[in-house]
Amino acid sequence: MTAPFQPTVDLSEKIRFLGSPEAYPHGPQQVRVIETHMSVVFLAGDLVYKLKKPVRFPFLDFTTLAARERDCETELRLNRRLAGDVYRRLVALRRSSDGRLAFGSEGEIVEWLIEMQRLPESEMLDVRLAEGRVGTDDVVQIGETLGRFYAAAEPQIRDGGAYLRHLEEESAVNRQLLMHAQCSVRSERTQSILDRVARLMQHWSPVILERIADGRIVEGHGDLRPEHVCLREHPTIIDCLEFDRNMRLLDPYDEVNYLGLECEKLGAGWIRPLLLATLEEVLGGKPDPRLMATYGAFRGVLRARICIAHLLDPEPMTPERWPSEARAYLSLAEEECLRAGG
Repeated sequence: MTAPFQPTVDLSEKIRFLGSPEAYPHGPQQVRVIETHMSVVFLAGDLVYKLKKPVRFPFLDFTTLAARERDCETELRLNRRLAGDVYRRLVALRRSSDGRLAFGSEGEIVEWLIEMQRLPESEMLDVRLAEGRVGTDDVVQIGETLGRFYAAAEPQIRDGGAYLRHLEEESAVNRQLLMHAQCSVRSERTQSILDRVARLMQHWSPVILERIADGRIVEGHGDLRPEHVCLREHPTIIDCLEFDRNMRLLDPYDEVNYLGLECEKLGAGWIRPLLLATLEEVLGGKPDPRLMATYGAFRGVLRARICIAHLLDPEPMTPERWPSEARAYLSLAEEECLRAGG
């Protein structure tokens, strides 16, 4: 006798279930739900559960359960490099024969989630910066942690060309979106910034190729921002970009410079030079300051584009925020162009 057909459990039903404290064996008092473009995160007491949405973008396809499981496995593996005690395991959400959802070992698997230890929000770098609770020792520890991470990574000489291709391809997308007729920050100034960054990238491409050949390119974090750094007893760095390895192949100085740039945007300009000096002590091989500024200009424009891309969603979250945020990043990019002499 065949089992009766059960329709696919849609995302809204999963979110309703996982948003209830009764869903979890450890019995949290309440559950806070945070939704992003690609995920839904459930803060359930001392634990956090992350669900991948069944979405498709030009850079990823999560529309099948198998694809979401693979991505969860990749995210777990990669984030254990810098946050081993935070990323605990994958857990299956199952549907029983009577149609009820539950965690456990019986029933059809309808979703995979990453289970994580919850970090104290008060100790995240962006929060501590806002409250003026970041000292030089904190920054040195972050720089040393990252330096050891990069030093232990395998040099990506054979695949390192993907880094330069990524910079070139993303620059083209930046221009396409920021100069689109309907873009709210489209202007002669934006055009000028894009042109200056393009000239700088072209000028420094041979040097970047030399850094690739010298083994300076590694597989890094891919999305290193203050909200991903927790200042516990030892710095813990979470939320690695997992869905595209090419986006993680990079110059460590580019990645750490970007973290410093984001801190600068939050009003802590003193952090970037200290981070970079600490990284140099551990890693050596610091690039020319003008190349560093070129990296910063590229990242500023990229972040401006990402801000504007939020407005392309069918139902943008906080749409009033993104144009001004994009302009702030463009201003940072313009300042970096000046530092780079371009």
